[in-house]
Amino acid sequence: MSEEFSFVDHSHRRFNPLTNSWVLCSPHRAKRPWLGQVEEAATEQRPTYDPQCYLCPGNTRATGAHNDSYTSTYVFQNDYAAVHASQPNCSSSALAQVAGANASSELFQVESTRGQCKVVCFSPRHDLTLPELSFEEIGKVINAWQELYKEMSSTPGIEYVQLFENKGAMMGCSNPHPHGQLWALSDIPSEPAKEIASLKQFHARHADDPHACLLCSYAAAEQANSQTEATNRVVFQNDSFMALVPFWAVWPFETMIVSKQHIKSVVDLDPKQVLDLAQVMQNLTARYDNLFQCSFPYSMGLHQAPTESHEDAEFCHLHLHFYPPLLRSATVRKFLVGFEMMAEPQRDLTAEQAAARLRALSS
Repeated sequence: MSEEFSFVDHSHRRFNPLTNSWVLCSPHRAKRPWLGQVEEAATEQRPTYDPQCYLCPGNTRATGAHNDSYTSTYVFQNDYAAVHASQPNCSSSALAQVAGANASSELFQVESTRGQCKVVCFSPRHDLTLPELSFEEIGKVINAWQELYKEMSSTPGIEYVQLFENKGAMMGCSNPHPHGQLWALSDIPSEPAKEIASLKQFHARHADDPHACLLCSYAAAEQANSQTEATNRVVFQNDSFMALVPFWAVWPFETMIVSKQHIKSVVDLDPKQVLDLAQVMQNLTARYDNLFQCSFPYSMGLHQAPTESHEDAEFCHLHLHFYPPLLRSATVRKFLVGFEMMAEPQRDLTAEQAAARLRALSS
């Protein structure tokens, strides 16, 4: 075959070393017409304060609890927590009720999960989102993350701390007031467990270098790649952090913010690094909003050491994942269905094309 392979025209698979998985990339499919589902564009103009909002300062929540009249970030226990600090273990007799009296322990396994869930209101303003906050205001959100991570790390029975934000109704957000969540659990969930396993395996493969780290190496490689347009996946960077479209991205405009230094968790950030992270978060999310001229929906979460003193903390490297669903416009989203559910994830736009589009936008 005389035709030369092209990354913008030909199908290929890309490997994700963080999760030890593959993604199918089919760039030629981006040219196909779209006659599928079209979402309603979010055009609502929200007030600075909503007396009916459960998260606004001074308001009463659905359970009857009252919010403080807060003026900055505000944290409270989730009234509808996914896990609770105290509950009984799942006994063999309890398992038998759903798995059968003679159930195989190899096929039917249950673990009782304990933990805590908290809500983190980013701002008292009902009408603002992350890209509309100042660096200092986002810095206060990060400071709240630091305090929560430290608190949960020292809480008996907590083995993992997940900080995240769901933005927009398209991502299942139940309240438009700018907020995120903390879920602290008694076990490490599946996704971060896969990443930690990969980070440890990379370190073991490079045993001659005691400082070997998969994400340190990846950040350095992408820094070098950013010097050439064809290989540039970096969207924005400063002294401490880099926002990029991962080589192995699944979602059309998926990004990752990665620390340039080996930082294990958010609690290890110094004041300058906090503001540097705030700048990158604000810059990236502003570009998202400008991509399709809408308040861009996404799910965002921090991956870091499970807890401050976890036995695997030294292998972990602080990074943030952004998973936005939009594909072609404010009303056309990406669906993970069919082949993606039965075989492996697939994307149309290449990571390089997505990064170039985000770089071209104002922040």
